[in-house]
Amino acid sequence: MLQALALHKKFGSLTAVDDVSFDIKPGEIFSLLGPNGAGKTTTISMLSCLLAPSGGDALIDGHSITKRPQAVKQVIGYVPQELALYGTLSAVQNLTFWGSMYGLSRAEMKERSTAVLAQVGLTDRAHDRVNTFSGGMKRRLNIAVGLLHRPRLVFMDEPTVGIDPQSRRNILDMVLELRDAGMTVLYTTHYMEEAQELSDRVGIIDHGRMIACGTQKELTKLVGQQDILRLHLAELGETAEWLTAVQSDPAIHQATMQDDTMTVTVSDAAVALPILITLASQHDLRIRSIDIQEPNLESVFLHLTGRALRD
Repeated sequence: MLQALALHKKFGSLTAVDDVSFDIKPGEIFSLLGPNGAGKTTTISMLSCLLAPSGGDALIDGHSITKRPQAVKQVIGYVPQELALYGTLSAVQNLTFWGSMYGLSRAEMKERSTAVLAQVGLTDRAHDRVNTFSGGMKRRLNIAVGLLHRPRLVFMDEPTVGIDPQSRRNILDMVLELRDAGMTVLYTTHYMEEAQELSDRVGIIDHGRMIACGTQKELTKLVGQQDILRLHLAELGETAEWLTAVQSDPAIHQATMQDDTMTVTVSDAAVALPILITLASQHDLRIRSIDIQEPNLESVFLHLTGRALRD
């Protein structure tokens, strides 16, 4: 659906985006994860044909952003970080204005306005002025504008910045629903937990450069991150032989025992768990509970860049 090909953008002596390449598959949520100033918005602005690249190109649904920008704009929806709304107009009036920019007919605008307002949960506020809306409601209406013309690919540039937790939850659920309905989403964020929850794949970007790209499992394996399991026994028993058997299994990197708890380090918890449970059963031990501490994107980012995601 999208191929970014060595995108480059300079502003004078400042290189904002430095030869960034990645691809997005149809029906996928792809997140660009990086701190403020990493180059996420500049990248989206080039992909949206709002900024001309200093070098490189991108293909969106087969159309070049440098050679066929109008064809690209027919395919994409854009939800900018800054609100693209008129406060003195109602929600419906804002949608009507933007619908006319998209070239929708009057009948299409009415049908699509009703549909997207329902989609973002604002049907009951359709005729209220936007300047009476909360920050979260404005963010949701901003998304509705980006979905109005039925885009195949939607760019969402940090859509949850500055809103309350409930509004953020509503927006994250909405993004997942868009993916489930078949839409392709490019989502930028500096919140690790958002990228971790939403993304089919993640591109880690810092100082304008794409440092790594892949599924969360691929990224954690890339930097050698490991799962940590803690197995709590229902009662103490003959644990020494169990520990020896666990330590000798090739799927287990490290295993220690303290009181009724075994702590195990593994590459893949899904592979190791059946082995651990089977070995416990063979030694007549019953496991009461299991805690899994999985590596996260924050630790991957720290490992790759040497600094925290949010300084």
